[in-house]
Amino acid sequence: MNIVAATIASILALAGLAWAAGRLLRIPLCPICSGVAGTWLWMLVARNFGVAIDLSMLSILIGGSVVGSAYQLEKRLAGGRSSLLWKVLFIPAGFTAAYALVATQWALLAAALVMLLLLIAYFLWPRDNATSPNTAVQELESKMKNCC
Repeated sequence: MNIVAATIASILALAGLAWAAGRLLRIPLCPICSGVAGTWLWMLVARNFGVAIDLSMLSILIGGSVVGSAYQLEKRLAGGRSSLLWKVLFIPAGFTAAYALVATQWALLAAALVMLLLLIAYFLWPRDNATSPNTAVQELESKMKNCC
């Protein structure tokens, strides 16, 4: 239970710092996201310095960041891209990256990160030949004005 209390305390402390930094610097920061990511980052660093870290707690935190990232990036999907397909592909690739990071399987981590970058490139960047909905509406309005 001590690891749960320490983790929650870390998340809350880092979330408070992120909230204060966001207010001072006037930049949009999600305090909870920052608190969770900051906690698993310091846990990874401490683990690399030989500190015994509960790997199940570390995995839970990184997994939460994967799902949170998927939902935040979903808001920026290019037009015509399926949000369900985005999540179905992104979340398992993210979990694979999270597992590889915790298990120190660097080749698997590299492969998962490449997959994530490819998914981000495909789903977030609009197609060159696609007409944005606003442009299509403007063209239709223009044609209707010149109709009669």
